[in-house]
Amino acid sequence: VRIVNMAPAAPPAAAAAPKGTAKRDALLSSERAVQAAWDEARAFDASASEADGREPFFVNFPYPYSNGLLHIGHAFSLTKAIFRAQYERHQGKNVLMPFAFHCTGMPIQAAANKLKAEIETYGLPPSFPEADAAVRAEMEAEMAAAQSAKAKAAATTGAAKKGGKTKLVQKTGTGIVRQWTILEKMVPYEMIPEFVDPLVWLHHFPPLGVDHLRLFGVGVDWRRSFITTAVNPYYDAFIRWQFNTLRKAGKVLFGKRNNVYSILDGQVCADHDRSEGEGIGPQEYVLIKIRLQALPGKLAALEGRNVYLAAATLRPETMYGQTNCFVLPTGKYGAYEMADGDVYIITQRAAKGMSCQGFTKEFAKYSDLLDPTNAAGGALSGTDLLGLPISAPNCTYETVYVLPLLTISMGKGTGVVTSVPSDAPDDYVALKALQDKPDFRAKYGITEEMVVPFSVVPIIDIPGYGNVSAVAVCEKLKITSFNDKAKLEQAKDETYLKGFTSGVMTAGPHAGMKVSEAKPIIRDEMIAAGQACIYHEPEGRVMSRTGDECIVAATDQWYLAYGADELWAGAVSEHIAKEGGTFEAYDPSALAKYQYTVGWLKEWACTRQFGLGTLLPWDDKWVIESLSDSTIYMAYYTIAHILQGEGNLNGKVGPHGIKAEDMTDEVFDHIFKKGPAPTDSGIDAAPLEKMRSEFQYWYPFHLRCSAKDLIPNHLTMSLFNHAAIWPDAPELWPRGYYTNGHILVDAAKMSKSMGNFLTLEQCMETYSTDATRFACADAGDSLDDANFSRETANAAIIALSNEATWLAETTAALGDLRTGEMEYFMDRALLNETARLVRGTSTAFSTMQFREGLKMGWYEMTSARNEYREWCKVSEVPMHREVIEGWMAALVVIICPIVPHWSETQWKVLGKKGLAVHAPWPSVAEEDKLMSRQSKFLRDSVKNFRNLATKSKPALKKATIIVRDTYPEWREKTLVWMKDQYDVDSGTFPATFMKDLKGWSSKNSEKKMIKNVMQFASFMKREADEVGTAALELRMPYDQKAILVDSLQYIHSQIGREEPIVINMDTDGEAGLKIPEKVPSNVTPGKPYLWLN
Repeated sequence: VRIVNMAPAAPPAAAAAPKGTAKRDALLSSERAVQAAWDEARAFDASASEADGREPFFVNFPYPYSNGLLHIGHAFSLTKAIFRAQYERHQGKNVLMPFAFHCTGMPIQAAANKLKAEIETYGLPPSFPEADAAVRAEMEAEMAAAQSAKAKAAATTGAAKKGGKTKLVQKTGTGIVRQWTILEKMVPYEMIPEFVDPLVWLHHFPPLGVDHLRLFGVGVDWRRSFITTAVNPYYDAFIRWQFNTLRKAGKVLFGKRNNVYSILDGQVCADHDRSEGEGIGPQEYVLIKIRLQALPGKLAALEGRNVYLAAATLRPETMYGQTNCFVLPTGKYGAYEMADGDVYIITQRAAKGMSCQGFTKEFAKYSDLLDPTNAAGGALSGTDLLGLPISAPNCTYETVYVLPLLTISMGKGTGVVTSVPSDAPDDYVALKALQDKPDFRAKYGITEEMVVPFSVVPIIDIPGYGNVSAVAVCEKLKITSFNDKAKLEQAKDETYLKGFTSGVMTAGPHAGMKVSEAKPIIRDEMIAAGQACIYHEPEGRVMSRTGDECIVAATDQWYLAYGADELWAGAVSEHIAKEGGTFEAYDPSALAKYQYTVGWLKEWACTRQFGLGTLLPWDDKWVIESLSDSTIYMAYYTIAHILQGEGNLNGKVGPHGIKAEDMTDEVFDHIFKKGPAPTDSGIDAAPLEKMRSEFQYWYPFHLRCSAKDLIPNHLTMSLFNHAAIWPDAPELWPRGYYTNGHILVDAAKMSKSMGNFLTLEQCMETYSTDATRFACADAGDSLDDANFSRETANAAIIALSNEATWLAETTAALGDLRTGEMEYFMDRALLNETARLVRGTSTAFSTMQFREGLKMGWYEMTSARNEYREWCKVSEVPMHREVIEGWMAALVVIICPIVPHWSETQWKVLGKKGLAVHAPWPSVAEEDKLMSRQSKFLRDSVKNFRNLATKSKPALKKATIIVRDTYPEWREKTLVWMKDQYDVDSGTFPATFMKDLKGWSSKNSEKKMIKNVMQFASFMKREADEVGTAALELRMPYDQKAILVDSLQYIHSQIGREEPIVINMDTDGEAGLKIPEKVPSNVTPGKPYLWLN
């Protein structure tokens, strides 16, 4: 169905464009021309058969989900891969950078279903109620109130901020989310109704992704691109082979497992199926059964039954210290019958979760015995329970009472809380308030007998806190009220972990045992005695893409064992080990996260009962979920061009005529696992062997780049799956992962309401491709959130354009430049600085420090040229042709990984042959550190002269520059001592340098000189850190006077005085000048002084 003759909605606001667009437009035009040249030359196709002895470098990026347009967040993470890929091309390697599109799972299916429901409910085109301004205001007010209540609840409980805004709220900038409205911003208006079919999404968005990425200059071998799911029969066959292989290896198992689950969807809800709550898993609680001794009032209807308050706890070992039980006075509770006939007083939310974990007779069926309709959300209020006598298991007191606690969160646990004031600061403060304030307890009908007789019961001894840690820490922090939330959080942080790791039981049959050892024993004993049971719920709020709040369910499930298989986890741990491992994480913090995840990641539900994807080969009631069909597909890249070829994302029969049904497990085993050649294959021997050789040449992949949020799932799962598919070939396991933080735009999270949600297409149209890439490089490289600055992107347009103009003008005027001997210091200085920056940029790019690479390869390179150009202009000396040609060629190549279109264009301007993207990295001499020091000497001297001249009276016209080659005696002694401390091999001083210096100076210097010695040594240490032992020489290793004399005309132009003269006080004395007595004290080797008089 298409809609015709309808006015489309207003287009989304574009990013702010530069004031004048001529330079931007020129960049865009040249970028399109460059891309056409690359396409014609097949510049980024990479094959094993055309390696010509080159070393392979295989870099890849997690395929993005194809339910919309790519945005700057995708682009930022992707640049890490494409920058490194281009750098490695310049190193002469055979680089493979493929790209594909993920369509598996629930997101597309859920979006299609939501669109269908909107059309059915609101018509075609839909007329949404929020189109009425008054209705919209009311809806938004309700949503804001709900969000505020949620935030207050989180603040009350100290809940971690997992999840935050939903993805759709972040993208649309409003809580009123309509699928129709989202699609209006991405597809032609008349096509929207077609997207009720999930397959339309698969055919629409991946080709758009290809188009936009081509414009981004990603350098991809597009012959190897594909989409996932059974729509692509080749990829479908590959995933079936993967899972058959995993099953044979005993890695895929079946049984009941607890997973985050959507009752509405009727299946497990994994990270990619969620609109909120990524990374949240099941939390295990021990449910303590606290028996009610009396059933008055509304509870009388339950007479004759075993009725319990069911309290969820993470600390069953503390039950010996119970003094009471807490409920929320205003909370709603119900009486829910369990399968064994027991009745639990809990929240309806908890009953819903328990009904999916085998507690009730039927799955997902639960009923309040006091309100079978469940309409009220609980027939009891907390006040109905207050003051009731109860029997708590393991409790020292035979009878305790139900008391009020005003900070209970009804969105967590069961709404019933055990009270152990000896070890829980919240419980101690709440009990103390009831004991000390008669009016407060009377408000809730609590008598003195219910609270005052109950003293704190010591149960655990913690070093430094005694045997009642909660009392000790509350007194220490002066906590007197349960409203002291921040202090209470601090108190819990101090005591809970220490109690578990260092505490020793002092109560119960396990007294004398460490808490960490006693905890599981006590838990199991209570369960065996029928006093407790295990209950799970999500660690935080999880919303499915269909809008359902998820619970934890125990369901029959195919699952991957992962960390539950100790040998499997051990193999992965060994691979990523810091010492002796072959895996590069590029950041110690990232490596720690992988190591943690390998220990944390246990059984993982790998199938769903509906959604897009590959059917489980041996049980086609199940679909393999999206985090499980995306773990070794990097291997499929090595053969995709043979099976599918370019422009064939959906997997029609490819260039070699191989049919998908011919890709049997035996064929894949032959290709990927060195299995025997299949005897009955319909595939010709040549393409079969070509696929095998391609895999063997490219694998393992060397680098995978991703945002950091994939560490706890996809990236670690990929390590596990490689270890399972190739258990005897660890040389085929991933060699490196690089992860970055998320991207902010102008220091704020992307949001439509803030006007800073940028699609990749918008960015390229607004700033050009290379200016966008430039700003991505400048955004940052660590695990911390980076910042895409639109001001930087705008500035890059100007910088690239102006530099292009200068390169063209200079190239056209090369005949006017100086040739022959490099007679001036500045010639040699620029040559050396170019060498330093070429090498520094190489180091930065090879270690994934692209911001540093941009700083050296662009900013410092152009700054060095500017300085040289200005010096030549002022000195009335033409630039040296060899120096400037070398600089131009070096700049164009070393910045090519970041701005390849610009470099390609300038490569032609320079008259170079071939493609810039295939040019070798500049070959430069080793940096002459002494020359670098001389350059810094001149640069710093001129800066100091300029500053001094600016601050001095204009009447002081005569200028004398004074230098000296020797130090005063006390400085020489300091340098001699420093040389003894310096380790030439490591190029460092000892870690105790400053402490040692203080001790040495106090013994070897007059008291009034110690401060001077410390300051001088600190300065010289920095110099030595930069240039090595040359900084510690007692005599200047270069002729300061000669360098300054060589640049007198330039210095003259900078200080605005008469042309200066230069004297060396060690060789020239005062040169007949009457130099004031104080002036020489300002002069030291390497620090000349400008005397104006």
